[in-house]
Amino acid sequence: MSASRQRTLGGGGQHVLDYLRRMQAENPSFFYAIQGDSDHTGGSIFWADATSRMNYTYFGDTVIFDTTYRTNRYRVPFASFTGLNHHGQPVLFGCALILNESESSFVWLLQSWLHAMSDHHPISITTDPDRLIQMAVAQILPETRLRFSKSSIFKETQEKLAQLYQSHPTFETEFRKCINETETIHEFESSWVLLLERYFVMDNEWLQSMHNARQQWVPVYMRDTFFGELSISEGSGGLNSFFEGFVNPSTTIQMLIKQYEKAVATWHEKELKADYDTSNTTPVLKTPSPMEKQAANLFTRRIFMKFQEELVETLANPATKIDDSGTVTTYRVAKFGEDHKAHTVSFNSLEMKACCSCQMFENSGIICRHILAVFRAKNVLTLPSQYVLKRWTRNAKSGAVLEERASELPNNSRESLTVRYNSLRQEAIKYVEEGAKSIHIYTVAMDALQEAVKKVAAAKNQSPAAAEDGALSNGDNQELHAAGDTQAVACQSADEKEKKIRELTMELESTNQRCEVYRANLLAVLRDMEEQKLKLSVKVQNARLGLKE
Repeated sequence: MSASRQRTLGGGGQHVLDYLRRMQAENPSFFYAIQGDSDHTGGSIFWADATSRMNYTYFGDTVIFDTTYRTNRYRVPFASFTGLNHHGQPVLFGCALILNESESSFVWLLQSWLHAMSDHHPISITTDPDRLIQMAVAQILPETRLRFSKSSIFKETQEKLAQLYQSHPTFETEFRKCINETETIHEFESSWVLLLERYFVMDNEWLQSMHNARQQWVPVYMRDTFFGELSISEGSGGLNSFFEGFVNPSTTIQMLIKQYEKAVATWHEKELKADYDTSNTTPVLKTPSPMEKQAANLFTRRIFMKFQEELVETLANPATKIDDSGTVTTYRVAKFGEDHKAHTVSFNSLEMKACCSCQMFENSGIICRHILAVFRAKNVLTLPSQYVLKRWTRNAKSGAVLEERASELPNNSRESLTVRYNSLRQEAIKYVEEGAKSIHIYTVAMDALQEAVKKVAAAKNQSPAAAEDGALSNGDNQELHAAGDTQAVACQSADEKEKKIRELTMELESTNQRCEVYRANLLAVLRDMEEQKLKLSVKVQNARLGLKE
């Protein structure tokens, strides 16, 4: 998968370009860029909508660059940048059509994506094990930890060793166990050697090359870096989970945009449902620990369930003190009957900071059972703030993200259209989320929104000087500085003050429409709840009548 090759979109290319132009005209924060000649037939295309760019400000610490769809099995050379939201669900950071598979093309694509994301580098990135992508990442994201997709390596290993897999069916199970279940580097290396010796493949070139690259894909070598892993099975698993079920080998370029929008809408609905479940249902607590109650109020439901699992496991993983040097105390934590799998935890009582040899917190952002066992032994009743990653909390999307971004801009661009647009948009989203929580709040919010529309209309007529500065659609300096024959769409919007006011008014009207959608969804949920209550009351009543008879 590392050879350079050229693909074309045929007549469908214009369909995509027309869509991108239309979306940008509707929303100035929609970003797209084109590489190649003026006719746009030979270069790659990248785009990211306003929501993708906003989500990156919250969840851009770890990124998956999925190029699965560019293989010959698929008709469309589609690629995506995704991450994980606060529920552990896939979240989109941008899409691309890769027509020219060369190192320079991947360099251009990463540059374009990074530019759209305000040049904020992620902590880590997961990609296919491709030499060209590896070189491009090293050039554009030199400080970002690169990881190869484990699922891609498993799949390619099965293809390379097809005869071995067929003659020895147990090899695959043992191979996966060696990769997934070893907990230390020494354990992995020993298991690897034994595996190769058992199946007489010590000289296999493919396995040797994978062992040489082990620090970029084997979990025990990657645990010191954040990848947002929530379980072994999810660890660098299916790269294309965001578009899985939406894009397949028969998807044409004409169908792609429709399927792209379906995927975006579907995952948005799933996030809203997860938000609703987190806010409106109460988890069952399994311990009397104040820390568990604290975590239930802080984390989203899925993350809390993971934390709860670790907390409950402390009952079977006692901490034994093995060294005490004053400020720092060292503990040995092991499950009953599994002393050979013990982990070491060092605890600094002054800083309330603990480090575990399993490095689960560093890798996933969720505190492990071993540190929690030490907290239990030290009578630490609440979770120290450094162990609450905001990206996993209910309030992951609140706070001063926009203010922080604005403060990084030069003073003369602080009031740009993009900053104002994004600020208004984010406030509107928060307003909708709060306003849809009950019928009463919805009514109050709707009245206030209608009043705001009137005030904006009045300001449009009375304060024309409020919109005198220039406007750029993708930020104040969004020209892409790509090398060679790269061409970027700088996406400049008009300067007319009337258009600015219209855009803000349209955003308010759009928020109004979203309110209606949320209200309808909530009413449907409430109706379902009432129906369930009615059915339950009928069953209870029938049961009572039966008892009387």
